[in-house]
Amino acid sequence: MFSHDRIWAAIDALAERNRLSPSGLARRAGLDPTSFNKSKRQGADGRQRWPSTESIAKVLDATGTSIDEFLASTARDFALPQGTFPPQAGSIPLLGFAQAGAGGFFDDGGFPAGQGWDVVEFPASPDRKAGVYALEVQGDSMMPLYRDGDVLIVEPGAQVRRGDRVVVKTREGEVMAKVLHRQTPRTIDLVSLNPEHPNRSFDIDEIDWIARIIWASQ
Repeated sequence: MFSHDRIWAAIDALAERNRLSPSGLARRAGLDPTSFNKSKRQGADGRQRWPSTESIAKVLDATGTSIDEFLASTARDFALPQGTFPPQAGSIPLLGFAQAGAGGFFDDGGFPAGQGWDVVEFPASPDRKAGVYALEVQGDSMMPLYRDGDVLIVEPGAQVRRGDRVVVKTREGEVMAKVLHRQTPRTIDLVSLNPEHPNRSFDIDEIDWIARIIWASQ
């Protein structure tokens, strides 16, 4: 359930993750710099003021944040320091990108098979927790968006759409995080997160699995 305090806390956390003040976040989104000031969160008569859906949409677009990531943060009871997970609710598997690229570790649905994985804690309903896992970024190929050591939570079974951030594994064992530009019954086009790395295009039969990134520790 959404609450006034949680919506504003999610906006504050979004600003902090992007190393901005609430005023700086508003400016980046093209809004009045005072839009997210503490004084704007209640009226003179004491009534609660809520951010508009248009304002939220603009800050999500300006920071490259998905609606899923924002909605997940509204479930938190407080703003988290940068680079930490939300309150713990259960363990999910954690793999490095090198492990993800090796053979024999995944089932047909793109989910880690077997046991003995490292784990991280991540809040999710029991049914969803069974369908997500974590990947630890290694190297600088995903800079500036994702840095070495960042953890990406991915959901293999989630529907992917143009503009989604995704992790893709090819049948040759290459694993990469990209932005989905276009997918047809025959091909898939991916945009690189790092301008120094090329965009990629593949035939569908070259792809082993694709998973949508639903959260990242930054």
